Amino acid sequence: MSAAPAGGPISRMSLRGRVVAITLLLVVTALLASNALLVTLLERQLVHQLDYRLRTAATTAARLPDLAQAPADNPPQLRGTVEGELTGDAYVAYLDAKGRIRQTLPPAPDSVPRLPLLDRASVEARDKRPFQVPDSGRGDDWRVIAVPAEGAGQAAPGSVVAAGSLAPVHATIRHLGVWMLVIDSLVLALLGVIAWYAVRAGLRPLRRIETTAAAIAGGELSSRIPQPATTNTELGRLSAALNGMLDRIEAGDAARSATNERMRTFIADASHELRTPLFGIKGFTELYRMGGMPQRTDVDSAMNRIEREAARLVRIVEDLLLLARLDDEATAEARLPLQLTPMDLRTLAADALHDLRAMAPERPVTLTGPGGGPPGRAPVLGDEARLRQVTSNLVGNAIAHTPPGTPVRIGVGTLDGQAVLELSDQGPGMTPEQATHIFDRFYRADTARGRTPTGGAGLGLSIVHSLVGAHHGHVEVDTAPGQGTTFRILLPLPDESPLTSS
Repeated sequence: MSAAPAGGPISRMSLRGRVVAITLLLVVTALLASNALLVTLLERQLVHQLDYRLRTAATTAARLPDLAQAPADNPPQLRGTVEGELTGDAYVAYLDAKGRIRQTLPPAPDSVPRLPLLDRASVEARDKRPFQVPDSGRGDDWRVIAVPAEGAGQAAPGSVVAAGSLAPVHATIRHLGVWMLVIDSLVLALLGVIAWYAVRAGLRPLRRIETTAAAIAGGELSSRIPQPATTNTELGRLSAALNGMLDRIEAGDAARSATNERMRTFIADASHELRTPLFGIKGFTELYRMGGMPQRTDVDSAMNRIEREAARLVRIVEDLLLLARLDDEATAEARLPLQLTPMDLRTLAADALHDLRAMAPERPVTLTGPGGGPPGRAPVLGDEARLRQVTSNLVGNAIAHTPPGTPVRIGVGTLDGQAVLELSDQGPGMTPEQATHIFDRFYRADTARGRTPTGGAGLGLSIVHSLVGAHHGHVEVDTAPGQGTTFRILLPLPDESPLTSS
């Protein structure tokens, strides 16, 4: 039972939706912070301006003469003068020494500040600093500044209070807030649309990656992500890395398919090669059981055939086991320990010469150096028994696949800092395609599945290639149709051989 995907609505959103949502959230946060700072600074500035006007009004009123002591025709003129100096929305009151209101300029409106007790001592203690008091009703607060009266002809020392309502400040802030809300909403809507299309364009390479991944999941391993103009960006490096990974995946899949195909071919060929001697043994045993061999000579002949088929079966199984032990190059030495000793390939060349003359006396056989000339020294560090098995397989291959009487040349010496042993014949040769597969198991150049006249199973050259590789050497093939075939074994000299350190 599969678990339900964890996370809330955000986790179910597309990447584009998440990026746009996060972007808008950051913009909203930035706008709220900047607007709050702007409103705070503006409010402070407006209050500071109000305090400045109130301080000017209070100072001006404090320097005027006592209006109550002025002649009857002077107060209106003086009040007009004072009102001209003061702002129209300021509340100005004259207080006596005990803080009682003696007079207001202009006459007190309906809404006035609720002043605390402002006697002469408390006014001097405030030192012209503004303070805030509530409204007498339910209106906005008031900013208040109180200064000592300094006018000439004052009856008693008192003070002057100038107050201004914060209602205009609050109205301005509210008006600004409404406009900020409208403007921010339009900005957010516009940014949301722009961000949606910008993120969509920016994530287009990811959509191409998604499309390519879906195609690969559907079996199109040749699909590749379009390479961007530059690989210096994150998407460029991601595309390059994914294309490299896809190349390796495709190569690995092709290699795996080729390996599976070779395995199927190998199993079919091995089954055929093993089945042939087994069927021969089974046929003779059934013939004996059915009484088809009444004479002793018939039984002896059948037993000889069974022995030959059993020996052939043993050779095939041993060759397969040897190849299996040599398959893993990393552990070939552990699976097939080599008895490494100093030796000279001239010994193997001389033995191959004697074997050829004994097995095919009608063939002209010569011993030369690599490519011709006199033979030379070819010292190596190797397993003589395994290298002898290599030369035996090459000799058997030359006898089996060339017509009787075909000349054979054996070359031995050094070439380009390597020990060389080669076996060359003047037989029919092979095409380049046949030479490519010559070391494949169970491969025969004539593609016939039947046995060769010598009973080979097509494993000899595979064993040659694997054993030479176990000695850190390699095998070369020079051939062409009608020009014969040359197998050349190249092994490292002892002072350059990596086997000397093991």
